[in-house]
Amino acid sequence: MDFSDIFNKAFIEGFSNTDVGFLEVAMVFGLAVVLGCYIYIVYRFISRQAFYSKQFNMSLAILPVIVAAIILAVQSSVVISLGMVGALSIIRFRTAVKDPMDLTFLFWAVSAGIICGAGLGELAVAASLVITLMLLVLDRLQVVRAPMLLVLNIVDLDTEDGILETVREYSRYSKVKSRNVTGGRLHIIVELRTERGKELLKALEGKEGILSMTLMEHDGEAVC
Repeated sequence: MDFSDIFNKAFIEGFSNTDVGFLEVAMVFGLAVVLGCYIYIVYRFISRQAFYSKQFNMSLAILPVIVAAIILAVQSSVVISLGMVGALSIIRFRTAVKDPMDLTFLFWAVSAGIICGAGLGELAVAASLVITLMLLVLDRLQVVRAPMLLVLNIVDLDTEDGILETVREYSRYSKVKSRNVTGGRLHIIVELRTERGKELLKALEGKEGILSMTLMEHDGEAVC
């Protein structure tokens, strides 16, 4: 047996007998469960998606427990840690995360599990409280609604000025973004800001030369 064999044997034996007591495991899992449920509640409160995914939120609650178990197993044995690296390296997640906020919650859940598994419960709780505070504060920042889009199909080119004058009367801001003429008919897209959308449509309904009109709201937000 040469020096390298002796070193490898001593290295493996030094890390293979790290005791993880039942009380420590229970405390780690208990804190991971509490933080997972806490993340579940915060995500349900913050999420404003049209199609709320309960399955995704449940996965957020379970992730801290799973990650904490992995960290505890890695701490107990270097052999297990090397096996974990090999096993986890073949996992591929192919589900696209469409909302950046979902990615934030995923990292939060994973990091909470890692910190709990490392035995730093106070840090996990403090980080979760700070993250929650930042979410609430940033969510309350004042924003303004994005401009609306008014789509008009006009039969006569000569009526454009009168129609746009009516649009300006009922809006705080208006600007023609596009003009398209096809077969003598004019297709106009107007960007505008108004709180009197219904009144504007009623006023335009009485105008001659308008074939159709559509007032669309943008679903985005703009910071003041």
